Amino acid sequence: MDWGLLILRLVIGLSFMAHGAQKLFGWFGGYGVKGTGQWLDSIGMKPGALMAVVAGLLELLGGFFFASGWLTVVGSIFIILMMLAAIAKVHAKNGYWVTAGGFEYNLTLIAAAVAVALTGPGAFALGA
Repeated sequence: MDWGLLILRLVIGLSFMAHGAQKLFGWFGGYGVKGTGQWLDSIGMKPGALMAVVAGLLELLGGFFFASGWLTVVGSIFIILMMLAAIAKVHAKNGYWVTAGGFEYNLTLIAAAVAVALTGPGAFALGA
């Protein structure tokens, strides 16, 4: 069980950290605060630059907490908040299936975050 939790935490947590770095620093093909902020403004999340910083920090820190197993519940909450915002602002109108731009994948990430928060990070965690 501990190895499974480690793999789950690392894949999801590091992916969220990378998404946060895209928003904050423009790394990994991201648009940085300015570009992300412009997009967030365009979907009604204003002020876009501030929302980009908040989103980037939630993803970067949430991903770190989740991957490391330190403050795992906090990391899970950050991930869940980000995915709920993505569903509400972007994906819900497209229905369930990801192939149509829906919220299927976001819901899967929420389920994983909830499961780890309820189960605990496992033995291979900084918070163990």
